Amino acid sequence: MSETRWVRAACTEHVPLREGREVLIGPLSLALFNLGHQYLAVDNQCPHKGGPLADGIVTGTSVVCPLHSWRISLETGDVDRPASGRGLCVRAYPTRVEDGVVSVEVPVALLARPAERAEGAAAELQESHACTASKASKEEAA
Repeated sequence: MSETRWVRAACTEHVPLREGREVLIGPLSLALFNLGHQYLAVDNQCPHKGGPLADGIVTGTSVVCPLHSWRISLETGDVDRPASGRGLCVRAYPTRVEDGVVSVEVPVALLARPAERAEGAAAELQESHACTASKASKEEAA
């Protein structure tokens, strides 16, 4: 398991109910969403054409990309729609709220300087729980 760090992302009042906001954490652009009972964070770029997910429409626990209507699960980062996008994803990040501040748990390797980040991010992607080959294999077997 890779090292992570909790980073303050936004005050709760800055993310309106059922909307998203872009937050920048070091070199990362994340989309932070307020679902009322919880805050969820994912990478801010749709895996289809890089659309800004923070500007998308929230539906249940998913966001619809504003560019081409791809639906992304805010809980897992997986593409829910279209079927041709299945197997693609964005990274989903754990969140917590303390004293009116939303914090996001981010792998330290993703916060490193660009040269260090390339090596760390490659290792981090292999460890990621989302969109791994083993996950795809399990789904195919089911």
